[in-house]
Amino acid sequence: MSYTTERISSNKMKLVFTIPAAEFAEAVQKAYLRNRSKIRVDGFRKGKAPRFVIERLYGKDIFYEDAVNEWLPDQYDHAIEEADIRAVDQPQVDVDWAAVEPDKDVTVTCEVYVYPEVTLGEYKGLTVEVEPVRVDDAMVDARIEQERQKLSRSVEILDRPAAEGDTVNLDYTGTVDGVAFEGGTAEGQTLTLGSHQFIPGFEEQMVGMCVAEERDLNVTFPENYHAAELAGKNAVFHVKVNSISATELPELDDDFAADVSDFTTFAEYRQSIVDELTKQAEDKRRADIENAAVLAAADAAQVEIPDAMVNRELNDMLQDMNMRMTQQGYSLKQFMEWTGQTADSLIAQYRPGALSRVRQQLVMEAVRKAENPEISEEELEEEISRQAERMGKPLDEFKASLTDAQRESLKELAQTLKVIKLMAETAVVKEKAEEPEAPAEDAEQTPEA
Repeated sequence: MSYTTERISSNKMKLVFTIPAAEFAEAVQKAYLRNRSKIRVDGFRKGKAPRFVIERLYGKDIFYEDAVNEWLPDQYDHAIEEADIRAVDQPQVDVDWAAVEPDKDVTVTCEVYVYPEVTLGEYKGLTVEVEPVRVDDAMVDARIEQERQKLSRSVEILDRPAAEGDTVNLDYTGTVDGVAFEGGTAEGQTLTLGSHQFIPGFEEQMVGMCVAEERDLNVTFPENYHAAELAGKNAVFHVKVNSISATELPELDDDFAADVSDFTTFAEYRQSIVDELTKQAEDKRRADIENAAVLAAADAAQVEIPDAMVNRELNDMLQDMNMRMTQQGYSLKQFMEWTGQTADSLIAQYRPGALSRVRQQLVMEAVRKAENPEISEEELEEEISRQAERMGKPLDEFKASLTDAQRESLKELAQTLKVIKLMAETAVVKEKAEEPEAPAEDAEQTPEA
């Protein structure tokens, strides 16, 4: 086999093959034998017409394209492997058919997009901005409150009226102009006063009611209420309280600390929460620095990315998205219907992310090769252990299943992670200025009635 290679751009290669005349003639004969049963010629049974008769009727080149397609695939695969060409798409094949003769060598040109060459910019000592590490009393209190809520219990209230925060069980009937409306009647409804589940004024007027008490509540449906026939209408709800209960929370004391942790005092427990949240914030900061350094290095590099690579990444992203949705009980098609999106708009939305991911992958591969950090056997074993844990497989079983190529791939992953750590360690880190919080707006919620 004779061929030449030429890089015609940073992401495209040209391979020119020469098919020897004898091999082309053999390929033409194979094409004839494979296709003759599909060709009908008057005077001959189907599949029995001689080749020269078919060529006389349809032209001598009738089998040329099939002959090239017969010869080329194996030769092309061998060539890109031999020349270490990393193709990212199927080749575009071109033949000057007018110049093809059965007794002459045939020239076939293939142009194929390949992994592009990356011209690295700066990737060490880059300036990156990240959120500051922040752990305040409100965050600690919220974390402790989560544990406190787990130990809460519901207590029935018999000796006082309902107060905000209590949960009431009630029956109600709603009317507009004295006429009951659809969805306005319920029995045994549970409602936490102050939760704003019902239209404005409903819950507020229930505060102070006692068990077995009945009352008429005068309310007005919001102008933007989902049922247009009720929007803006005045309504009366006749309600009856069946029961009242309150959530009882444990005191935040040493006993509480002993119940939810291994600590014997609340002060020790609270400090452990501070330490835990601080570590989480610092871990996130390190990850943010690494991500920002990779993004900055990708922005500083020059690389021409073939559409085929972006399309493949985009397809992987959408398939992953569809799989996650399927696990949650709905499909990507349903998601598009609910959000008013089309396949084209979804592709347009996710394509920039796919392009960014491919760019980062290519740049980090180039950085890894440029740095080529040493990976000890111990470091490789640590990476293998992490992958086994991530895949939920026993370490010994996972190690035994690895091929040499897979071990090499994990070694390259360990190198990449080591390089990213280097980039983060050399980065000049600036903290983003905290933006002032926007004033909170009360979200008006409409009732289930």
